[in-house]
Amino acid sequence: MAMTCKDGKCTIMDNGKYVRYTPEQVEALERLYHDCPKPSSIRRQQLIRECPILSNIEPKQIKVWFQNRRCREKQRKEASRLQSVNRKLTAMNKLLMEENDRLQKQVSNLVYENGCFRQRTQNATMATKDTSCDSVVTSGQRHLTPQHPPGDAASPAGLLSIAEVTLTEFLSKATGTTVEWVQMPGMKPGPDSIGIVAISHGCTGVAARACGLVSLEPTRVAEILKDRPSWFRDCRSVDVLDVLPTANGGTIELLYMQLYAPTTLATARDFMLLRYTSVTEDGSLVVCERSLTNTPNGPNIPSVANFVRAEMLPSGYLIRPCEGGGSIIHIVDHMNLEAWNVPEVLRPLYESSTVIAQKTTMMALRQLRQIAQEASQTSTPNWGRRPAALRALSQRLSRGFNEAVNGFADEGWSLTGNDGMDDVTIHVNSFPEKLMGLNLSFSNGYPSVNTSVLCAKASMLLSNVPPALLLRFLREHRSEWADNNVDPHTAAAIKLGPCNLLGTRAGNFGGQVILPLAHTIEHEELLEVIKLEGVGLCPEDALMGRDMFFLQLCSGIDENTVGMCSELIFAPIDASFADDAPLLPSGFRIIPLDSCKGDSSPNRTLDLASALEVRGVGNKGSGDRSVGNACARSVMTIALEFAFESHMQESVAAMARQYVRSIVSSVQRVASALSPSPNGGLQAPLGTPEAHTLARWICHSYRCYLGVELLEGVGDGSDSILKSLWHHSDAVVCCSMKAMPVFTFANQAGLDMLETTLVALQDISLEKILDENGRKGLCSVFPQIMQQGFACLQGGICVSSMGRPVSYERAVAWKVVNEQETPHCICFMFINWSFV
Repeated sequence: MAMTCKDGKCTIMDNGKYVRYTPEQVEALERLYHDCPKPSSIRRQQLIRECPILSNIEPKQIKVWFQNRRCREKQRKEASRLQSVNRKLTAMNKLLMEENDRLQKQVSNLVYENGCFRQRTQNATMATKDTSCDSVVTSGQRHLTPQHPPGDAASPAGLLSIAEVTLTEFLSKATGTTVEWVQMPGMKPGPDSIGIVAISHGCTGVAARACGLVSLEPTRVAEILKDRPSWFRDCRSVDVLDVLPTANGGTIELLYMQLYAPTTLATARDFMLLRYTSVTEDGSLVVCERSLTNTPNGPNIPSVANFVRAEMLPSGYLIRPCEGGGSIIHIVDHMNLEAWNVPEVLRPLYESSTVIAQKTTMMALRQLRQIAQEASQTSTPNWGRRPAALRALSQRLSRGFNEAVNGFADEGWSLTGNDGMDDVTIHVNSFPEKLMGLNLSFSNGYPSVNTSVLCAKASMLLSNVPPALLLRFLREHRSEWADNNVDPHTAAAIKLGPCNLLGTRAGNFGGQVILPLAHTIEHEELLEVIKLEGVGLCPEDALMGRDMFFLQLCSGIDENTVGMCSELIFAPIDASFADDAPLLPSGFRIIPLDSCKGDSSPNRTLDLASALEVRGVGNKGSGDRSVGNACARSVMTIALEFAFESHMQESVAAMARQYVRSIVSSVQRVASALSPSPNGGLQAPLGTPEAHTLARWICHSYRCYLGVELLEGVGDGSDSILKSLWHHSDAVVCCSMKAMPVFTFANQAGLDMLETTLVALQDISLEKILDENGRKGLCSVFPQIMQQGFACLQGGICVSSMGRPVSYERAVAWKVVNEQETPHCICFMFINWSFV
């Protein structure tokens, strides 16, 4: 029997006879396919019974129809993906050609200036060049533009003149040669990259430029980019002071913008801006901005307390419609952040174009691509929330943490006295409704007038510790820094509905479970729910074994990302939290002050908690990094928020200081263990003795049952065996020998395939990741594994913890036995795996 399919109608060829599906039969099959693309044999037989029109079709024929239908669907998706990649490559090629033209113009300009310089040196009587003007090249022609825009900024005509000059200067930066652009280190253009990113070299202030393609219309792109607080996490507010239409159909806006300070050691920035929106002759949409601070006769807004007035040089967005839909975007960010106003150790943050590129320019492109991806998604992620709702939750967490770090008076924060030491700063807010923008309900019976919020914060300098590595450890090993020695009476009083003390409860909690919610398109940001087992909301809950939940935002955990700060922000929630639930964010922010060289190995966090338990940082183990490969310096800011009853302010403040100081001490201890030793090794041994033993059992059992070595050229030392297994290119995972097998160990490739961590690995069962064919295949070979010791499985599809399909060429399963030859677990190795 054979079957051919075309346009949803299948023809069955049996013994020389052709049988064609009727439209009604195809419609019935399509309905079932949309409900269940891969029905079981029982479901197919049920379909035949429920649909009389299918009674003349054999179950095997229906099975073949569904196989063909899935194949067509896969081909359609692949064709759509390839078309999208082709459009992106075409647009990227256009951008690269424009970049090449710009570089050629820049070379011609330099050759011309070099010739002029030689001529001037040869002829002393030649007039010298006027240094009061800046050179601007647009469309191959040279113009002279004064340093300060002309006109009276107080009049509409003067504002229009300033706007036109701003447009010209912005376009010369976006597509011309006014600024010398160099490719940002670590950013290579390609079909999977965010775009072409460049940073300035040798210009006033700091500047970054990016070109990219997004599948959104130009007007939608402009609408998103103009709403800067929605995507620029450091932007506190943008107030529109005035709007003036222009004769050419454009719009001039006067704006006042405030930016958060990234750490408690610096002061926030604000800007007085002019924004000009217009359409060019070729149909491109332009949104450009500049500061009016240094404009003659311009509007003068007095300085605001706790803010430093910074300057934005001509910047903006050039948005071109793309053939086939979408937009090609040119982004320029050029600022003078007044670096003289911050401590000298922090000045690299305000003088680095790479920081501007990461925090502002690339963040805009990521936001656009994230929204474009959300528009194309049809499935609802975990906890039944749409992507936009999850993105809003992450923005609320980030904004709340920034507010806590800065402690602005207009949000109700007031500084309290210290206890004779300046290491911890305490702010109190007696208006939590204003702070969180919500009408709170209190389950503890106290009226809102008696409830306040306290924020304890501190900053510290770190040396030779990669921020991403330290943050990943803090995320995976909460028990290493969370202080549980809190007075029970004080802990019981510190609660505000779902906003409770951030994990400090009398007694130790049983464990930490990480439940992923969502991640951004570039995996730069991860939103997840943390469950602390056996904690509850008060000491009584802890005794009863109740759990506590946190909403957690984690970003900057990729050690290969250039110039990215690392953040871990969390807030206590109810088990069934609402989108508008009140949040009191707390957390950590680690900002690199010097560039990181090289890339660190992820195995440095492999069960490092056990190494820290012995509190011995003097033990030197074999390492995988040298001192020269670590970040020289970084600044870490800790901000913790507590909701409490107002009459207990003094005792809560004392507890908060103690808690923050204990965290600082713990972080210093962890940082010391993570930093490389002078002789190039790690200060803490890699893994526990149990991990070394398990790695030895895995390799020994593989050699006994399959007759070959799992790890070629590896010595007998436990350290070398564990390291080689951890870095093995294929995914190696171990499962417990139970009725419902769960994962107990995985190497780095296994964690990458499952998209999880060592801490959350034990919450994933083998059944959840295998598809129906994989489960059937495992059940058929399981007796062989137990009797013969190993079995080979055919290639197939499994699913990661984030729901992404993973294909593998083949798999090997073998029984792992201990020294007494007693079965300990089953080990799987997925060979040549990749995300579909």
